Amino acid sequence: MRALTWHGEQDVRVEEVPRPEIVNPTDAIVEVTATAICGSDLHLYNGRMPTMREGDVLGHEPMGEVVEVGTDVETLAEGDRVVVPFTISCGSCWFCENDMYSLCDNSNPNAELAREMMGQSPAGLFGYSHLLGGYAGGQAEYLRVPYADVGPVKVDSELPDEQVLFLSDVFPTGYMAAENAEIEDEDTVAVWGCGPVGQFAIQSAELLGADRVIAIDRVPERLEMAREYGGAETIHYEDEDVYDRLMEMTGDRGPDRCIDAVGTDAHGTGLAAASDRAKQKAKLEDDRPYVLREAIRCCRKGGTLSVPGVYVGRVDNLPFGAAMNKALTINTGQTHVQRYLDPLLETIESGEIDPSFVVTHRADLADGPELYETFNDKDDDCIKVILEP
Repeated sequence: MRALTWHGEQDVRVEEVPRPEIVNPTDAIVEVTATAICGSDLHLYNGRMPTMREGDVLGHEPMGEVVEVGTDVETLAEGDRVVVPFTISCGSCWFCENDMYSLCDNSNPNAELAREMMGQSPAGLFGYSHLLGGYAGGQAEYLRVPYADVGPVKVDSELPDEQVLFLSDVFPTGYMAAENAEIEDEDTVAVWGCGPVGQFAIQSAELLGADRVIAIDRVPERLEMAREYGGAETIHYEDEDVYDRLMEMTGDRGPDRCIDAVGTDAHGTGLAAASDRAKQKAKLEDDRPYVLREAIRCCRKGGTLSVPGVYVGRVDNLPFGAAMNKALTINTGQTHVQRYLDPLLETIESGEIDPSFVVTHRADLADGPELYETFNDKDDDCIKVILEP
């Protein structure tokens, strides 16, 4: 089958790889009908994530049709149309039973490697390094889905792929980010980063009762999308100082809730941003925590900071003293996707939200390497890419 494979920094290729087969009786095989390139994939593309190996199949936002099931699979059958969450979860460990699916104890076969680096291992993820299981991803014609009774959600309606595909990751991730922000009525919420996760965090903040949402980015088309679809007020951080502007907009109190939807590859202005880039290049830190620092500084006393943006390792000069003295609550984590699949599917089916608004590019799998570059460089007004194998 054809798949997009990783071969080093900014080197993604279309290659012929072996078609997956049933390995365990709880597996299913899905023929992929649509798959997306995620902002998190760019961390792999730019060489930020350790333990990648040449030839690894990328992608963690797939959907398609079930073409084979293992003997122990009970909830799926051949012909079912499903969206596959990026988190791989067993459904029976303590964490899964408590709806913390991204912390599954059993789905990462390389748990000891993760334990050495992090203290404990999170769940395995599709297409996201050997630290997190070494599972082949969904930017391919076929995908093996472990624990098939736990992960995929069936789509019985005739909604097009592009309306339900983002249940695999970015819609639940944006929603959990807003939920983690602990939003209350009349809150002002500031969202750093207006990529797809940021866009869904904006819309989810409004669903959860936010009075105002302020979106922060530097890409004009992303800011326009936040205004048009999310009703957000916007700040272009290269044109004005974010802290000064937020204080002006909130009566010098600061936003009640802050969401870092950027993560490891944050851009910024001034010496701090330049220092982060230099330290990252010299391997003195793994992530660029510019947004994290700025959000801690801007958030009002007693407020909440939610961090859906992916970080991979060490950060430098984090003002934790400010977080402590301002009594900030900080919530973060990979998304417990399975917790949100059914309720968010209902919001799509009812017409409450149409997630396809983020899609700017549609192409064949063969165009994947070119579109990775386009997405990475933010060329051609590219915000979200769907590939059809």
